[in-house]
Amino acid sequence: MTDTNQTPPEDNQTPAEAQTDAQELTPEQRIQQLAEEVAAMKEKWLRAEAEMQNLRARSTREVQDARAYAVQKFATDVVEVAENLRRGLSALPAPVEGEAELLGKLRGGFEGVEKSFIATLERNGIKREDATGKAFDPELHQAMSEQPAPEGVEPGTVIQAWSSAWTLNGRLLRPAMVVVAAKA
Repeated sequence: MTDTNQTPPEDNQTPAEAQTDAQELTPEQRIQQLAEEVAAMKEKWLRAEAEMQNLRARSTREVQDARAYAVQKFATDVVEVAENLRRGLSALPAPVEGEAELLGKLRGGFEGVEKSFIATLERNGIKREDATGKAFDPELHQAMSEQPAPEGVEPGTVIQAWSSAWTLNGRLLRPAMVVVAAKA
């Protein structure tokens, strides 16, 4: 037969047994034990509080980024429209004396529409950056070809831009397609 009144092992103490062990401690030992428990709990609390502050800061930053860049896909599409408008204006013949009045009015009207459109984009954080004459920047430019550097132009300089670089609140939307002066 087995004895049903066996005592449990020491590491599986019941709260009553733990209290009995605590009662066997001297008051100074018990105070020391409680002080250590308080210090451990304070440490856990401080770590949890720091983690919560980090979480709040990260959440705030993510919300701000979401607000600033929520229109990124739309902005990319709108930039394409602005580029097409510029291409259309570039395709018009240069103004000459004696040209048809209608052609001059059309050119002026389209230029006004482009200026207004670009101003609207800039008010909403979308900026166009012309790369011509600037040093090649792989963060903003995509080199489409290299050509020998013309007289007086440093190698690595953009000598022609097929399209402009576009940014949304400082983040690149579309790189400029450029021709770069080659090293001699």
